[in-house]
Amino acid sequence: MFGISRRTMCETLKRRFLLLYGTQQGQSKAIAEEICQQAEQRGLVADVFSLKDTNEFSLEKEKAPVVIVISTTGTGDPPDDAQKFVKKIKDKDLPEDYFAHLRYGLLALGDSEYTYFCNGGKVVDRRLEELGARRFYDTGYADDCVGLELVVEPWIKDLWSALEREFSSRVENEKIIREMNNVTNANHNMVEIPGNLDVHIQTISLERQPVSDGPPPNKATPDAGQEAEPSLVHSVPPLSSCSLNIPALPAPYLDVQILDCAAKESDLSSLYPEKEIFTVPIRQAKTLTTQDAVKTTLMLELDISDTTIDFQPGDSFAVLCPNPPGEVADLLNKLGLSDKKDGQVCLSVKPQAKKRGTLATDYIPEKCSLLYLLTWCLEIRALPKKAFLRALAEQTSDVAERRRLQELCSKQGNSDYNSFIRDQAISVLDLLNAFPSCRPPLGLLLEHLPRLQPRSYSAASSRLFHPGKLCFIFNVVNFAPCCGRRAARKGVCTGWLSDLVRGSTDTSDNINTFAAEPQISIFLRPSTLFHLPLDSSVPIIMVGAGTGISPFMGFLQHREMQRQQQRGCVFGDTWLFFGCRSHEKDYLFGDELRRFVANGTLTHVKVSFSREPPCTDDKEPPKYVQDYLKVFSRDVFRILTQENGYFYVCGDAKNMAKDVHAALTEIFCAELGVDKLEAMKRVTSLRDERRYIQDVWG
Repeated sequence: MFGISRRTMCETLKRRFLLLYGTQQGQSKAIAEEICQQAEQRGLVADVFSLKDTNEFSLEKEKAPVVIVISTTGTGDPPDDAQKFVKKIKDKDLPEDYFAHLRYGLLALGDSEYTYFCNGGKVVDRRLEELGARRFYDTGYADDCVGLELVVEPWIKDLWSALEREFSSRVENEKIIREMNNVTNANHNMVEIPGNLDVHIQTISLERQPVSDGPPPNKATPDAGQEAEPSLVHSVPPLSSCSLNIPALPAPYLDVQILDCAAKESDLSSLYPEKEIFTVPIRQAKTLTTQDAVKTTLMLELDISDTTIDFQPGDSFAVLCPNPPGEVADLLNKLGLSDKKDGQVCLSVKPQAKKRGTLATDYIPEKCSLLYLLTWCLEIRALPKKAFLRALAEQTSDVAERRRLQELCSKQGNSDYNSFIRDQAISVLDLLNAFPSCRPPLGLLLEHLPRLQPRSYSAASSRLFHPGKLCFIFNVVNFAPCCGRRAARKGVCTGWLSDLVRGSTDTSDNINTFAAEPQISIFLRPSTLFHLPLDSSVPIIMVGAGTGISPFMGFLQHREMQRQQQRGCVFGDTWLFFGCRSHEKDYLFGDELRRFVANGTLTHVKVSFSREPPCTDDKEPPKYVQDYLKVFSRDVFRILTQENGYFYVCGDAKNMAKDVHAALTEIFCAELGVDKLEAMKRVTSLRDERRYIQDVWG
């Protein structure tokens, strides 16, 4: 024959690319898994690594195309597991042609409600380009505010044609002929290969598969007398009677066994081996709101005197929290595994899915129990992705229930998915309750549910003011019942913390002390931006509502101690614009703020009460922080433009922070006498100078 080994030809045909992901909450990882799976079906090889594993890949020597999926966290920072990689490529000593050989495509994840939208991806994208790398595919910017899938799905769909073009270009440019002409056959004849080697690999469309199931006879189409409005469990025409385009069925890649032998005791530190985990006692819990307030706000005081935790005001820390035990028990029951909860879980990757295996089990401790896994490892409250719904449909025996799950994951069912899954924060347990014939195997949950994320809180104290203590505040989050969930529920972490401090000794000041102090596990998450100016003479403006006052309490405590310790120093003015509902019910830290004003630490405090009754005079006070900003527009403008002041915002991104940004733009319009576009440019310049800094959440 030709004398070319089968192995050589296979290696030529198997086109590969490097797939990297940087994730904070598991979304980038899940998308990388999807890309990897689709690549396998298309005859491509994806070498998948987390950006934290910088010793496992080398962009300096990488010859294959590179695909990067990366999220954003904090105040526009790359995710924690990408910090080392970003620091490495930001080295100023690297030459401009360092990555001149590199061809890449990048998908950035973010939320447009936050100031630095997709900035984690933008930082990597910009730096790669500065070092000579070139894109083979346009960068995608996925917005979690409107739904990541709106960008992610078409970006992945078009990725394959971009890779095809890239591989074809490489085939034309490589000297394949020279290599193969050196291979002789048995008769010592040279092998002649045509100049243009056209390697055809059959591709399979994985984005959607047609489904032509007719409308089911019961739940998917309501009978006469049933309510004509759609719900989680049934639809109405035209969706209930049309053909559907649904995602391809993901191939399973995990083998799961539950052994009868005793499980290994797992320490929480094993969940985050790259972090320094501290288990600390809760010394005190204080309720900051009245019983009839709309929200219950608690402050916990942690004793960190026996730790090496070193934080600055503005830093945050993460609390490792478990899933609610009642929900874990219900999920075990739904899976038919209640009697095996103490068994040892053994995971292995299917032989045909070795590439994906690098993503599968890195956060599940070896030989842990099933109960531990569902309690501490998986985010069982996570929003089910459409690929998960597609897989659940295959595990559903009832025809009508299966059809409805197919509708919810279909292109035609986008509106229902948003209304009854996304907007209602439906979980996998809610789905199993709503579709009782669905009985998925445990492996399906492990493949589709992300890692249980620790919850972050801003430090509400200063080490100078409270040595050996770390305080933080939070609202106890409550979710009302909805059409897909009959009972109300609390937030995963805030509910757990509030239950943890409930069994305490109450005092007259709403302060709870403990006979046996409960303990929680935490690790530090330092902020790169949200700190006091190094120059104490620079004025600052702090804007927050509700628990958004948290980091500012740390700022003010720190500044008070600095004023006592550095009496010869000049300290700039400190302004606080704070918003809450009621003076009587939820005016957080009112007494402390008055003390800061009295001793000169806080020079101006403007508090707005959005639910207070109207005043008797004609002039009604501002209801929201953005209204108060406009009342003092000249002072705000002067501080930011003439005195190089800092403007801090902490709180809700989708409402308060957005309104504050609009108010600041309006102030610049009025004070400069320019149009809105020019004012927005001036506000943006404050961000670029790191003097307009946000710590916000969705």
